[in-house]
Amino acid sequence: MRAEPESLESLIGYRFTNRDILLRALTHRSHVYENVAAADEARPDNEQLEFLGDAVLGFLISECLVRRFPAYPEGRLSKLRAHLVSAAHLFEVASELGLGEYLLLGRGEEMSGGRTKKTLLVDALEALIAAIFLDGGMDSVRAFVYRFVVEEGNGDGLPDGPADYKSALQELAQAKRLPAPRYLLLREHGPEHAKTFMIEVRVGREWVGQAEGRSKKSAAQNAARDLLGRIGDVASSPGADTSV
Repeated sequence: MRAEPESLESLIGYRFTNRDILLRALTHRSHVYENVAAADEARPDNEQLEFLGDAVLGFLISECLVRRFPAYPEGRLSKLRAHLVSAAHLFEVASELGLGEYLLLGRGEEMSGGRTKKTLLVDALEALIAAIFLDGGMDSVRAFVYRFVVEEGNGDGLPDGPADYKSALQELAQAKRLPAPRYLLLREHGPEHAKTFMIEVRVGREWVGQAEGRSKKSAAQNAARDLLGRIGDVASSPGADTSV
């Protein structure tokens, strides 16, 4: 059963003035094709919005990276942008939003697993970006892209940004011959559009870190940063024993 668009609005923290443009962003061409004979005027599909959303996303990602990393050369910025606009990354974003649950699909596409197809989800995310831009302007879509695509402020959407604490903790554990880090969601609280998550990370029996974040990914990064500093400090002390 398809989820109601209102719950998507609550999740992303944006309420559409023009409801039709949101529905268009969620409408796959298979739905239009199968229903065109059932109505005098079928709702357009999301392909044009996808085209616009791709351009808006590229601009906002470039803007964000230039502002955030003013000292980076063009080549490094291009590498970061390529990751953030890649189908693999956008599919992950769309999946975390549960975007497939909101799509209007034709019966054939539905039966073939369209709600989890990578191409459909990436296209729908780009169409949603365009819909927010057309409905609310650049400030609204910038807030969405920074929060959900870039995760501005914690950097865990960036493969070689300065905040990849999970990878650093993994490498430190391996170097010190410690067990691999294990992450656990302790709790979540707050409204759907502004949840806060508490994540715990453990390395063996002794080392434990906890932290909150606006997403599970950012909370895990913050918890890893907390534990990374303490293990690193102890491990660098003369005569320290980090065995667990």
